[in-house]
Formats: sequence, C-alpha cells, structure tokens
Amino acid sequence: MIIIKTPFRVSFFGGGTDLKSFYSIEDGCTISTTINKFVYVLVKKQSGIIEKKYKINWKKNEYTNNINKIEHPIIRETLKYFKINYPIEIASFADIPASTGLGSSSAFAVGLVHALLLLEKKKVNKKIISKIASTIEVDILKRSIGKQDHYASCYGGFNRYIFKKDETVVIKKLQFTYKQIKSLEDNLIMLFTGIKRDAHKILQHQSKSNNQKNYDNFLKLKNFCNKYFDQSSRQNNIKNFGKDLHNYWKLKKKLSVKISNHTIDNYYDIAIKNGAIGGKILGAGGGGFLLFYSRKKNHKKIIHSLSNLSILDFKFTKSGTEIIYKKN
Repeated sequence: MIIIKTPFRVSFFGGGTDLKSFYSIEDGCTISTTINKFVYVLVKKQSGIIEKKYKINWKKNEYTNNINKIEHPIIRETLKYFKINYPIEIASFADIPASTGLGSSSAFAVGLVHALLLLEKKKVNKKIISKIASTIEVDILKRSIGKQDHYASCYGGFNRYIFKKDETVVIKKLQFTYKQIKSLEDNLIMLFTGIKRDAHKILQHQSKSNNQKNYDNFLKLKNFCNKYFDQSSRQNNIKNFGKDLHNYWKLKKKLSVKISNHTIDNYYDIAIKNGAIGGKILGAGGGGFLLFYSRKKNHKKIIHSLSNLSILDFKFTKSGTEIIYKKN
C-alpha cells in the first residue's frame, strides 16, 4: 500500500500563460505557492479473493474488470498510461472541495502518478511526475487547462515557473526572506464563494476568445511575474503586492466574460470598501476561492462584511508531493 500527500496551490500571477496556445508562441510565466491543504491518494495492489480488478473510491464507488468502463477520467487514463492490468484499489481524500480554484484535479493527478510510479518500481523524481501528470490531463484528456498546477503541486514552495515552446519547464525558487514571506502570509485572506465551477469550460471559452487584444493582455499578465523575479526591486515589490493583485485582477477579467460575474464583483467591491488593497479569484475564475490582500488590522472588518462566505485558514508550505506511507 502507498499513500501520497500532495498540496494544493495558490496562483498569484501569470495564469493563462501556461496554456499551450500562449507558450507555443511566447514563453509563459507564472508565480505560485503551495499551502497546507492536501489531497491524499491511496493505492493498493489487491490480493486474496478479488471480485473486480479495479476498485475505485472517490465521490462514488466503482467496481469493474474493464479499464475503459472506469468513469473517473484521470484514474482511467493514468491506469491505461501505466498499463495496469492487475487488481488494484485506489482511493482519495481531500481537505478542500474540488472545482474551487486551488488546482485540485492536477494535485490529484500528481499524487496518483507519484503512487503508480512507486508501485511499478519506476524511476521517480519531480520532473517525471509533473510531466506525466500534465501530459495525462492536457494531452490525453484534452482539457483546456495549463500546466502550472501540476508543477506547483509537485515541486512545492514559492516558485516562478517558465513554460518554454519546446515543452520544457524551468523552475526558479523566489528568494524572498522569511520576514517577507511571513508578512505576505499574514496579510492574505482566503474566502470561499460557495460557487463551484468547471475550469476546463472557462478556459475553453477563454481560448476561443483569443485574439490580438487578448494576446497583448497575456503579455501584460506575464510582466507581473517578471517584477517579482528582479533581485534589485523585489524588496519594494513585496510591499506593493496588494496593489499588483488589484491591477492584475482588473486585467485578468478582460480575457473572458466568464472569469467573473455580478456576485464575485460585488464580493470584491465590498472587500475593497472594507480595507482590502487588492485581490483576485483563484484559478480559472467563475467561482471558488477569493484571495484578498490587506493589512492584518483590517481582516476582521473584511471578514465581517462578507460574513456569508467561509474563511479558509491556511499557511504556505515548502513541501511538494510526498510519500507518507509505503509498505510492500
């Protein structure tokens, strides 16, 4: 039995430039961090009396002898990718609901790939795990999503990811001081809108809306990443993080009408009126979690003004996907 623990990510800047439609023309760039909320994937080779070859436990239970009849798309295609033809049981548990903007499907894919590589006694490293996981979701399942989530959940920590035209990904650790990271962590609030959405559909609509104006906006979104990698200006930029989030969000909303809506805009305006300096919807948009940056003294006021939303307490984490149990 193998149990893998994989963190969810919070993406700050550059989302959308990790889509193939962008980085096939111009290198993409994103900045994100992982948080102490996780998905757990359990994989076990079945033995003894076996009723069905594939036993899958997620929001529903699946029992089948035919791999093509497995309904969970990531599990089905990952098992096919690894040519798993023996009795196996797979289960998953998560700290946060799916479809809420924290890269849950990609974190699950990373955890499952990690577990199966170990089960199959194949070479395991972060580069291999993230590449296979992104290949399954983007290339095999043809989902209109970017690659940043797979790499973020796999590598962990506060990083800048550069997506090259030749499909390579360059990972650069952002060298913020402990004091800077702690200040950023303390000034962020995450609130759940209660709205779940399909990131694939939103990004699909965004891709269809691609034109020269959108391409120019993507270049501007990418420039936010460059600001936080410049050693000479990093100290000053961390102080302007809230303003940058605000300007980034205004630009991001121009990419597609599905990124925001009246409800989200109303929540955002209320938070700004009550002390938030800036913020954004996490992930593709349309719902999920809202992230706000404000001075800590204003947090209670913001939370009270949006009392119908659930607050998520979180901390940054340096760890990526990891083994928490392994027994032959």
